[in-house]
Amino acid sequence: MKSSQRRDAAKCEVENYAFTTTDGSTKVLSELFGAQRDLIIIHNMGKGCRYCTLWADGLNGMLPQMQSRTAVALLNGDSPETQKEFSESRGWNFAMMHDNGGAFTDEMGFSTVVDGKRHLIPGFSTFYKNDDGTILRVGADAFGPGDLYMPLFPMFDMLKDGVADWQPQYKY
Repeated sequence: MKSSQRRDAAKCEVENYAFTTTDGSTKVLSELFGAQRDLIIIHNMGKGCRYCTLWADGLNGMLPQMQSRTAVALLNGDSPETQKEFSESRGWNFAMMHDNGGAFTDEMGFSTVVDGKRHLIPGFSTFYKNDDGTILRVGADAFGPGDLYMPLFPMFDMLKDGVADWQPQYKY
């Protein structure tokens, strides 16, 4: 799907959800924009997912370039304390947000329920804040092994045996 198709398919007005930060304070979605009109929220499965850690590690390296164009926040279901500890251990510089109860993640389509258990889906959503303060989600896509959002995969695909049995680890 082309980026313009992903943008158009995701367009909808979004309420001003509240999140908990790693210091325990509350921030609403509109505050995450800071001085920017655009916002990228990274939907992350949390500390227990090596692949989500890989994406966050890679995106953290590009964070200054990203922030020169848009506000960026990482959101998952881990407790604020776990987020703080894990992000510090990885050297992440994201604004970290806890999705209180998961309603935002659910509305954005980054969770499913299987056998009564909620499962998170990694990816990102993009937002635009209008002059009147309304917030629009203008794009979204999922992360997954082999996608173009993690440059390792296209490069590994060019190796003789491709990705082979490689999987990300927390330490190498």
